Amino acid sequence: MDDLIGAGDVDFVSACSSLLPMHTVSDMIGIDPKDREAVRQAAEALFAGKEEAVSTDLDSLTYMASQVELLRNAAIEIAEARRRKPQDDLMTNIVQAEVDGHRLTNEQVGAFMILLSSAGNDTTKQTTSHSMLALARHPDQKRWLLEDWDARIGGAVEEFIRWGSPVMDFSRTALRDTEIRGSHIRAGDKVGLFYCSGNRDAAVFENPDAFDITRTSNPHVGFGGGGVHYCLGSHVAKTQLRVLFHELLTRVPDVEIGEPVWLRNTFVHGIKHLPAHFPV
Repeated sequence: MDDLIGAGDVDFVSACSSLLPMHTVSDMIGIDPKDREAVRQAAEALFAGKEEAVSTDLDSLTYMASQVELLRNAAIEIAEARRRKPQDDLMTNIVQAEVDGHRLTNEQVGAFMILLSSAGNDTTKQTTSHSMLALARHPDQKRWLLEDWDARIGGAVEEFIRWGSPVMDFSRTALRDTEIRGSHIRAGDKVGLFYCSGNRDAAVFENPDAFDITRTSNPHVGFGGGGVHYCLGSHVAKTQLRVLFHELLTRVPDVEIGEPVWLRNTFVHGIKHLPAHFPV
């Protein structure tokens, strides 16, 4: 935020919303400060690999594979260091944890880092961008939120997540025969999950296509629909959004937001660029 105050014209995505998520992950894991920008860029490549690869003269799959390897190796390096010398961080907990007498291997730690970087980065990043755009287009709601921040930010964050719906679709494999709204599902069938549709369900939400932070009931599925796949990082994401928007809306209330450039992606509901003006 210190860098944004009086910054003039910036791309809000690169200057703000893309920074906090992987900074948080890096803090939790214990990434060395000198390596954090490379780790952040690698996490970005997981969903924007094809567009980023153009600037590197690599095909998209080769570029993405190289960034996945960077994330994997960064985690393994830290894991090996924590086995030798434990510290007060998440990676120490990961390498010391045991299930039935077994600890995680380097390959499993590397896979966890890739999962954490993908699930914990673009989701919060995109929710931040979508929410900033929505608040700029609904200044009355921004004023309403600031009138009683402590009492209203909790509900506002839930609407940020519902409205942004950063993950649009996924799939699950049925473990047994069942029926969903008249459709027969057999064990082994794949079932499509469309979070973007669930978060606009007129049977669940009143006026579902409206951005409304005053909603008193908001059973969105932005973190999943419950069960074993519910997002483990939901509380971390909500904390990041609460803290970041408090800084944004109280320290630079007069920021101007332009028209977004959308990410061409069928998985992530993304804003690639978002022009912003932070007055001097």
